[in-house]
Amino acid sequence: MQADSTIFSLIAKEKERQLKGVELIASENFVSQQVMDAMGSVLTNKYAEGLPAKRYYGGCEVVDEVENLAIDRLKELFGATWANVQPHSGAQANAAVMLACLNPGDNILGFDLSHGGHLTHGSTVNFSGKLYKPHFYGVEKESGLIDFNKIVDTARKVKPKMIICGASAYSRDWDYKTLRETADEIGAILLADISHPAGLIANKHLNDPLEYCHIITSTTHKTLRGPRGGIIMMGKNFDNPFGLTTPKGTIKKMSALLDSAVFPGTQGGPLEHVIAAKAVAFGEALQPEYKAYTQQVISNAQALAKAMVAKGYEIISKGTDNHLMLIDLRNKNVTGKEAEAVLGEVDITVNKNMVPFDTQSPFVTSGLRLGTAAVTTRGLTENHMDQIANWIDGAILAKDDNNELNKIRTEVNELMSSFPLFK
Repeated sequence: MQADSTIFSLIAKEKERQLKGVELIASENFVSQQVMDAMGSVLTNKYAEGLPAKRYYGGCEVVDEVENLAIDRLKELFGATWANVQPHSGAQANAAVMLACLNPGDNILGFDLSHGGHLTHGSTVNFSGKLYKPHFYGVEKESGLIDFNKIVDTARKVKPKMIICGASAYSRDWDYKTLRETADEIGAILLADISHPAGLIANKHLNDPLEYCHIITSTTHKTLRGPRGGIIMMGKNFDNPFGLTTPKGTIKKMSALLDSAVFPGTQGGPLEHVIAAKAVAFGEALQPEYKAYTQQVISNAQALAKAMVAKGYEIISKGTDNHLMLIDLRNKNVTGKEAEAVLGEVDITVNKNMVPFDTQSPFVTSGLRLGTAAVTTRGLTENHMDQIANWIDGAILAKDDNNELNKIRTEVNELMSSFPLFK
């Protein structure tokens, strides 16, 4: 068969882009070679609808072992009692949870997208805001912090059937204990979406939602450093305390409802090659080196935040407890869109992001979101964060000076040539 030179030349071009640049998109990371090898394996050929030992296809003996290994490693990593590793993404994991636990029109309470939440937490352009009745909480204008007492007040007022915690652009830790007490008071299910800080939580650098939340969802490709995909977990086994029923009206355990909501509820055959790659990533995360990595991610984020503040940039919440920070650019007279574009010219990849109480549109924004998971994977440490801040500031100040931008890009490429993608 003739080689597809067109697509493989594009893949090589993308590899070169990743190699030579500084990757600061908070939701991205670099996987190991063995994670990539698992994803590119013959497991991609196998259909396996159902669960291990309960398949709708023959020939699943080996993929049953693969999937069981992924489940066991995930449970060990987080101390979970039950897990489903089949969701194709974090969004589909959340969709499955809502299908299992909610009816159309039910009230849900989530973190406002414009304050740092996620589309699947009730945004009106997403299924979560179209099928269910969303209510929101946000951060305080002066501090940039969530006031958990105000969440309690809102929950008592709107009485949601589900409270959702977790964010895509919030740099501080969460008070899961208060949220669980509130959920118990009003009879709500508490869902934690830990897609961003999952790896940091696994190593106990942040508060542990598995102790308090009924259900936990996550992606596997951010701080967990695995393939693109989703997972669902529970920290404790419990009988269904909410009267949730199957279509036939029978009450089932939450785990069974969640399994059914993944398949056949929201998707068909699982991607067993991706599940194998998840198993590899979970195995890597169980090694001592991974704990050192996650600590370095936080140290790098805090060093970068400090360096950005020293250059006059405003960080929402005034700092970070995790791997990311949200920069408010309004005092710099530049939009997020403009900053993202000029940083791209010097091979620093970021994403524009709305800040709380933003007056710009989502296509323009007043902010940038920065994260350190990917550069930490490549081996950068606190000593490099001042230089990255210098480059960011220099590029923004010189956005119309091509000579200066070329100089910065050369410096970026020279530094990153010393740090491999794979280890």
